Formats: sequence, C-alpha cells, structure tokens
Amino acid sequence: MRVILENQPIKVIDPSELLRPEPAFAEKPVGQFRDYSVDENDPIKERVRKTYKEMHTYQTVEFVQDKIKTWTKFNHFKSTIKNALIRLNDLVDESDPDVDLPNIVHAFQTAERIRKDYPDLDWFQLTGLIHDLGKVMAFYGEPQWAVVGDTFVVGCDWSKDIVYRDSSFVDNVDGTNPKYNTKYGIYKPNCGLENLLLSWGHDEYLYRVLVHNKSTLPKEGLWMIRFHSFYPWHTSNNYQHLTTNQDEKEIKDWVLKFNQYDLYTKSTEIPDIEALWPYYEKLIDKYIPGVLEW
Repeated sequence: MRVILENQPIKVIDPSELLRPEPAFAEKPVGQFRDYSVDENDPIKERVRKTYKEMHTYQTVEFVQDKIKTWTKFNHFKSTIKNALIRLNDLVDESDPDVDLPNIVHAFQTAERIRKDYPDLDWFQLTGLIHDLGKVMAFYGEPQWAVVGDTFVVGCDWSKDIVYRDSSFVDNVDGTNPKYNTKYGIYKPNCGLENLLLSWGHDEYLYRVLVHNKSTLPKEGLWMIRFHSFYPWHTSNNYQHLTTNQDEKEIKDWVLKFNQYDLYTKSTEIPDIEALWPYYEKLIDKYIPGVLEW
C-alpha cells in the first residue's frame, strides 16, 4: 500500500470542464460553449483535441476491463477522504488558462453552492465536495485520457454525440471488431446503465472506491458521482436503446441536478476552506469515515 506523500504538483486539463455546456446548462450564449473546432494555433484547443484523440484511440473494451481489474484491487494507497481532498491541492485543472486554482477549491465551491440551495441535504453537499476525488489516479501513473473527460460506452458503436466522434476513433481497434461495432454490441436492449461498460475515468473509480469501503451515501449521491461525466447520455440523450425507464427518469434527473453545480461554481472567488473543514469533516465522518483503501 502506498501512502499519499508526494508533493509534486500535477496539472491536468479536464475537457469535460473546459468547453461546456450544451444548451441545457448555458447561461452564456450557446455559441461560446462546446467549441470543438480545430485551431492549431490555440494551445488549449489542441490539448483538448489531443486528449480526446488518445482517449478515443486507447479506451477499448480490453483496456477498460484491465483498468477495472487493476484499480479494484484497492491496493494503491490508504487515505481518509480529508487527506485525499488535501491532495487535490496539488492537482490544478489547466482547462481554464485564466484561473490557476487547485482542484480542491472547485470541490468546496461546488459543495457550498449546493449547501446554499439544499441546506437540508447534507449527503448532496458531501457529494459535491468529493465528486472529483477519483482524479487522484493522476498521481499514480494514469494518463490524463484515462482520468478526465467525457465518458462513453465501450463494447458497442460509439454514439453520435461523443465529441470529435467523426474523426477521433479511426485508430480504435474495437471499431473493426464485429463483436463491438454494432448498435447493441455486447449488450442486450435496455439492459440498463448498471450493465454498461463505460470508458475508464475518475467517475467510475471513485464510485467503486466508495462501494468497496462501504460508504453510506445514498444511491442518489452514488449515481451523481458515477455518471456526471457521461454527457452523451445525460445531456445529449444518446443510448436510450440501452437504458431503462429508471435510468432515463430517476437517475438522469439526479445527475442533471448535480451537474449544474459542478459546471457553474468555478470562479476566482475562493471559499475559506480552513473555516469550512469542521462542517465537512462531520459529514465525512457520517457517511465515509475512517481510512479508506484506494
């Protein structure tokens, strides 16, 4: 087991949080969002495009199955939720070139906005605080394209609203495999989200960490964590031939309720994290106490 001791900052660019959102979330003119045009003179756009190109090349069924096997041994390190959150001080989201803030700031911004609107749903507040904790994989050798960005289903034809869908999958070997390149692929019609294999990233990892360590967060919080980067489904409404009525109504409603706070709480206004810790430590002790296996 490794203990989190490293002090070397890691910078990531999370495509899911850069050029967002679809009209469902927009407060600015829609044209200012989701601009995935190619501009080789724009370093941010080029890094986003490169991240998705690598993700869409290497995130195969075999790759995802291997990552699940590797990370669900839960033998990489041991840490409390608080110490893992503090580790996010060394994780800077480079998606915004003008706001150079550690990921932990975004965590508290999200939690506090939810707390303001839902003062009685303490589990919802805690979900906002921890939702990006799966990004700690970046400290243990995972490339960014296996940590951040929009997720999608592997094992069937790639849906039409995945970003860069028309060009970024050309080198993915699953595309020439008749077992995986059809509408349903390896899945049965309306088999449900629970039975789908999504591209590997921080969402699925944190979900599995919480389940393994017997967190008592309600299922709604676990849904938010597991599917908040699954934009082709929850915002573009793809994959309805694979989902169930519960997925489309109950689960999607909760994920969309969460995502408005994830996307629109980033600002240069930094919360007083030290003053807020006592409140959130109580929530951690209530729902995810002790030292966890990661």
